[in-house]
Amino acid sequence: MLSVLVPSYNESRYIAETVGRVRATMDGAGVPYEIIVIDDGSSDDTGAKAEATGVTVLRHPTNLGYGRALKTGMRRAAYDWCAILDADGSYPIERLPDLLAWVPRFDMVVGARRGKHYWGGASKRWARTILLRLVTFAVGTRVPDVNSGMRIFRKDIALAHVARISSGFSFTTTLTLAMLLDEHFVRYEPIDYFERVGESKVRMGRDSLRMLQIVTQAILYYNPLKVFLPICFAALAVGASLGLLLAAVGAPVAGVLALAVSGIGAIVVGALGLVAEAIRLHRAEKT
Repeated sequence: MLSVLVPSYNESRYIAETVGRVRATMDGAGVPYEIIVIDDGSSDDTGAKAEATGVTVLRHPTNLGYGRALKTGMRRAAYDWCAILDADGSYPIERLPDLLAWVPRFDMVVGARRGKHYWGGASKRWARTILLRLVTFAVGTRVPDVNSGMRIFRKDIALAHVARISSGFSFTTTLTLAMLLDEHFVRYEPIDYFERVGESKVRMGRDSLRMLQIVTQAILYYNPLKVFLPICFAALAVGASLGLLLAAVGAPVAGVLALAVSGIGAIVVGALGLVAEAIRLHRAEKT
């Protein structure tokens, strides 16, 4: 029924307790399950402590990233549904049965985080708000938590998108986008979120820029008109505004020229968007 994947990098302090909590929770759920810990090149004894608990441990010889660890776990998972959990004590593992209750009605069930540790300080709140608004624009529906590390999903769908899902920190973001933009059913279950044990591996500036890049790439792949059309209309608006301004200050020829250049630019961008959309539709027909 369920393969529980626990990606771990230098989490020796809490990995055994995490496995114990998962085991106790799933024993109480009364469904077949397995626990797979993916040791992503840890320099401490995370792998050894995980093996001591008796669960399956997969090891990377070097640190390849959060997403790559989960991909390794998915490929080795024995069951059709995968759950993912971090090994840092930040997620309420005991809520797994609440997510499992929505399976198989939904293709993915996300533990939507809430509370002060989720929103963090001013800079983190600002970055998270921008990300959520960008994702909402991309998918056309409200997404309360795009990158929660506690969720259950159909393994076959995730593997079908595995080449386009990030191998790094943005694995969960790109999985959410793939599910929603490919019109699968996603459920959000509110959960509490706690302060993690140990040092965070996330670097706000670097990872925020990477996430912005990855979200843009996902939109271009699944719904390119969402990128090209706003640029097209923005070019027209800028050209029209500049043209009117130049005409108002006594330079009508320059104003007409500015409008013409922006119009040509908008046509080119719009045409590229239509070509990208045609490629997307052709790709969808083949699959």
